[in-house]
Amino acid sequence: MKYLVLYKSISGFTKKYAKWIADEMKAEIYPLKKIRKLELNKYDKIIFGGSLHAVGINGIKKLKKYFSIIDLNYLYIFAIGASPNQENLLTEIIENNFSAQEISKIKFYYFRGGFNFSKLNLSNKILMILLRVKLSFKKNKNDDEKGMMAAFKQPVDFTKEEYISDLINVLKLSKT
Repeated sequence: MKYLVLYKSISGFTKKYAKWIADEMKAEIYPLKKIRKLELNKYDKIIFGGSLHAVGINGIKKLKKYFSIIDLNYLYIFAIGASPNQENLLTEIIENNFSAQEISKIKFYYFRGGFNFSKLNLSNKILMILLRVKLSFKKNKNDDEKGMMAAFKQPVDFTKEEYISDLINVLKLSKT
């Protein structure tokens, strides 16, 4: 089996997961921006990872441009976010990024990442500053919002290689 791992990473958390997956599966790995140069039909399985902005997966619109040449039955997508894995979050991500037909074929995973304000580009820093201002005026913050406010001062990294185990197991079982 020939595997391809593509990723769109902003502050390094998605890239970290992509590398772990590529190492485990002995896959070729590229940032999504290289997709035009790749012969996608030579891969048996394609794995894509992108970080979340609200509930949108970074890079998914670009990847969807290639859905006509990718067999969605052999596409595995993971999203990285700072929030803990919760059923309502997964449902929201899926509903906001995929049609019912797409999600019936694609295998989707969510891994917890982190937040490092200093690694963001200018436009993302501006968006996050706006979020911080909005949160600062909120009286009763939930635990996620309190954690987000604290993360502006001190970066947080919740990544764990063990989180990829379900995806790896499915990929290895599909070899047979």
